[in-house]
Amino acid sequence: FNSTHLCLNLISLPSLWPGKLPTRDEGLFQMQIRDKALFHDSSVIPDGAEISGYLFRDTPKRYYFVVEEDNTPLSVTVTPCDAPLEWKLTLQELPEEASGEGSGEPEPLDQQKQQVTVDEGTELFTYKGNDVESYVATSTPSGLYQLELLSTEKDSNFKVYATTTPESDQPYPELPYDPRVDVTALGRTTVTLAWKPTPTGTLMGQPVQYCVVINKEHNFKSMCAAEAKINADDAFMLAPKPGRDFSPFDFSHFGFVPSDNDFGKDRGFTSNKISRGYAAKPRASDIVKVCIGNKNIFTVSDLKPDTQYYFDVFAVNSATNTSTAYVGTFARTKEEARQKTVELKDGKVSDVFIKRKGSKFLRFAPVSSHQRVTLFVHTCLDAVQVQVRRDGKLLLSQNVEGVRQFQLRGKPKAKYLIRLRGSRKGASTLKVLATTRPSSKQPFPSLPEDTRIKAFDKLRTCSSATVAWLGTQDRNKYCIYRKEVAETYGEEQRRREQNQCAGPETRRKSEKVLCKYFHSPNLQKAVTTETITGLEPGKTYLLDVYVVGHSGHSVKYQSKLVKTRKYC
Repeated sequence: FNSTHLCLNLISLPSLWPGKLPTRDEGLFQMQIRDKALFHDSSVIPDGAEISGYLFRDTPKRYYFVVEEDNTPLSVTVTPCDAPLEWKLTLQELPEEASGEGSGEPEPLDQQKQQVTVDEGTELFTYKGNDVESYVATSTPSGLYQLELLSTEKDSNFKVYATTTPESDQPYPELPYDPRVDVTALGRTTVTLAWKPTPTGTLMGQPVQYCVVINKEHNFKSMCAAEAKINADDAFMLAPKPGRDFSPFDFSHFGFVPSDNDFGKDRGFTSNKISRGYAAKPRASDIVKVCIGNKNIFTVSDLKPDTQYYFDVFAVNSATNTSTAYVGTFARTKEEARQKTVELKDGKVSDVFIKRKGSKFLRFAPVSSHQRVTLFVHTCLDAVQVQVRRDGKLLLSQNVEGVRQFQLRGKPKAKYLIRLRGSRKGASTLKVLATTRPSSKQPFPSLPEDTRIKAFDKLRTCSSATVAWLGTQDRNKYCIYRKEVAETYGEEQRRREQNQCAGPETRRKSEKVLCKYFHSPNLQKAVTTETITGLEPGKTYLLDVYVVGHSGHSVKYQSKLVKTRKYC
């Protein structure tokens, strides 16, 4: 037993007071320390073990421990977690050995505590703040020591560690002579950190690992402060509505597996159904903790450009879970490379190239007043995301693949900012046109909403295929091309190989079937059919229809695979 452990027993067995306090039995001490319940909600501080506690706002909490002999070294460390604390350490006089009629019987402990409360004792140390602070003395008198803690801001967690053998215990990993965290490399989305290793791991051979905490608000002075913030951000469950039970889904997250009996039926639910009313809604946290083993270099990735982040490193004793904070740092990630904004001219087609996952900005400022802006986007390879803002107000945000035409409501002297964001798969090329002119004067041909080619299966023969496509009310030129492909040719291969912006001028003359003009004043009747002849039996063909505009710009309809009959 150490004096402190005997003090614990004194609280439950006051008849033992005040015999001589023996020194610590290390084996028994380790066994008791492992039994966390021994100190749970107790007003006794164990010797040589960190305890956790909780303070209600403006409600002081007192802890006690006994130092048996004079000239005993003493160290007390208090770690605030989520709020600044006020704490003070005082030395009380030990109660007299006997009282009453000279019976020699000890006083009950509650009377001893009353004496302690009345006698304020000698104040040894006071502190107010949110730093990890310690009282250290190489020699202290015997007596009953009182630690009083107070949180005036809010309810708060804290940790306390006290020991009478500070030289040998060394519970917290030691910091190196230079305890700073350095930023060794800085990018738009990455920051590389480095720090000197703790001597506790290298020289003393104790199991030490490092944990890195990243957030956007401030540095943390202790691991427990960071964890308090993480736990606040990651509150596991929503409170159930009054008068209603949890579902078995919620209990299973706490380690309880629903049984196969009628437990669920009694409460009006079945055990395999998740109750949506209580399931937690995961939310993205603004603070991240990563434990990385014993490496002392770490690169943080997936950060946002031009954003300030705070970085903290903690050396953690893996055996005891106690930790020490390095001096944290902060850094702002680099800005994204400033995009040159491309000016669009009214009615002129612009070719745009976007790197993989990159983006481009286009600006359109019509000279004349206008009621409407037509925006034409023709993606040649992969899909792109298109965002349009008029004088800062978001008008549209869509993914575009193939050809899309947008009608935007105009405003006098309005300016339009178009942001194009590339695909994750690869680079994107596209053609963009913005105009205030009527459709008849646009270089791009008008398009129907549906640009698919329809093949008529019943009209297939061994040497021909019949297809149809939609047109518009404008008279346009349509050219149809055919190309024999392997039987295994599929949609993915077609999309991968073909540049949707390539016009008929890139095709072989032998692949051309015909060109023709057509339109219909009635959109319901703006459809045309064509029979492609001269095909071979049992072969697969890729059919393409191009619509050509007045100035030569063409748009390709969605390609169609057809297969002739093998036997007729």
